[in-house]
Amino acid sequence: MGILQIFTLLGALGMFLYGMNLMSSGLQKAAGERMRSFLSAMTSNPLKGVLTGLGITSVIQSSSATTVMVVSFVNAGLLTLAQAIGVIMGANIGTTVTAWLVSWLGFKADISILAVPLMAVGFLLSNSKRNQRRNISELIVGFCLLFLGLSFMKESVPDLGETPEVLAFVQSWSAHGFGSVLIFLAFGTVLTLILQSSSATMAITLIMLSMGWIPFEMACSMVLGENIGTTITANIAASVGNTQAKRAAMSHTLFNVFGVVWALILFKPFLGLVGAITAGLFGLPDPSAEGFAVTSPNSAEATAALYGLSMLHTLFNTINTLILVWFTKQIARVVTWIVRQPKNQEQEAFRLKYISAGPLATPELSVEQAFDEVIHFAQISQKGTAYAKEAINETDPDKFEALREKLVKYEEISDRIEYEIATFLNAVSADEVSEDTSAKIKAMYKIIGELESLGDSGEAISRILARKNIHKKDFDADTLKRLNAMADTVDEAYDVMIANLTAAHRGELTTIANAYNVEDRLNSLRNNLRDAEIEAIDGGDKSYPASVYYIDIVNTYEHMGDFMINVSQDLERVYARK
Repeated sequence: MGILQIFTLLGALGMFLYGMNLMSSGLQKAAGERMRSFLSAMTSNPLKGVLTGLGITSVIQSSSATTVMVVSFVNAGLLTLAQAIGVIMGANIGTTVTAWLVSWLGFKADISILAVPLMAVGFLLSNSKRNQRRNISELIVGFCLLFLGLSFMKESVPDLGETPEVLAFVQSWSAHGFGSVLIFLAFGTVLTLILQSSSATMAITLIMLSMGWIPFEMACSMVLGENIGTTITANIAASVGNTQAKRAAMSHTLFNVFGVVWALILFKPFLGLVGAITAGLFGLPDPSAEGFAVTSPNSAEATAALYGLSMLHTLFNTINTLILVWFTKQIARVVTWIVRQPKNQEQEAFRLKYISAGPLATPELSVEQAFDEVIHFAQISQKGTAYAKEAINETDPDKFEALREKLVKYEEISDRIEYEIATFLNAVSADEVSEDTSAKIKAMYKIIGELESLGDSGEAISRILARKNIHKKDFDADTLKRLNAMADTVDEAYDVMIANLTAAHRGELTTIANAYNVEDRLNSLRNNLRDAEIEAIDGGDKSYPASVYYIDIVNTYEHMGDFMINVSQDLERVYARK
């Protein structure tokens, strides 16, 4: 095998993987928000969850994208972990569609001969001004590249029939009985880890089988290994995520490992079932029969082996789902026990919840993910402001110092979250994005800047109070009452801002009159309190030094209202339904 042939094979594999990613990306963009709405609406029971996961993954050809959406919904409280497990089970069945597409269109129909003419259609659509047509063009180009890459892979693999010594060496690994089954299972697992794609490993397995390099039984054990390998990849991705992401990935692992265990125990009978169904449905030789062998890539035996392997993949995941779908609640309890919530609950809350594993395959889904994080950021900011109110009312020096340190900590957290969301948005905008997505990204940049300023404001109040204490000034009961009224109004403004963020995220924002109302009340309250304090100073009822700290806090609270109305205005410009 020459150097050029090796590089051609690697390039063909790269074309296949790139085509798969591009096709999935185009499908996800074309589906857009409808997929998320469908996912949230169709998971009321485990069976619906399975059907939902199957349907979405069959359409977008990416079980990973489905799983990430599921984890996002679990974190947002739209799905329970048990419901998410049902969707993940369905995604496992949906991903088997790829094997059938490759078997039918890549080996028997050889659709690669139509791939180049279809690329012309994709190019024409890519020049359209309509986003949906450009998304469809991406789907078509990805589809063409996938099958062109598969065709090149088939052509560039060496003919081991011309080198019987090498063929004999490869086939010798199949002569160790059940030990060979475990060897090829491990090979499928490792290959999936290396390629980071079970679909690519499946394609390679189909090529090896059709060329007669390995017998049907060993190809089946490789497919079982691929099911384990893809769960390890998911766990690696979730390792930097939050607790719910780790639990979802762990449930995927338990599902597939359980399936591989029973499939190995019943290996011979299971292969006999697969062979009987394949032979009965397609009128082909039984690939599990004694003495079955693939002699030529174009033979009936090769077709039977390819269809049999695809059938095994589908049956494995379907039977596994039918067994485990009734135990989703028990699986949820097991993964909750395995993946424990960190003891420091507060520290967990300060981590990014939705975008810790990096951008998704498409900017559209990534932007939705980032918006979840923006809402989470606003909730953390409101929690920090609550400590400012406590600090205003605290008279014990030690307790005040503890509250001041918390406010400083929350300011640092705001800085970090703003930076991490901005970094994520930078990565998303590096790809080609639609005008609508670009507008949403720009709005989020502005919003996280306002939220970071709110974090600064809480810390600014702590500094004002610290100076007051250093100069041994105190607020009387009437002053504290007025400051508490201002703090409560700011808290209402927070509630309104978060409600508008949530409504915008769901596509339900129509007006921000609620934000203008609370902003007007905040401005009026600031003016009344400040004017009353100035009159008290002029009348000699209040000392100027103590009043300065009071007015500074009132002004800081009013500025916080300005930041919050800015957030709602940014939302109105981009998200409000006209």
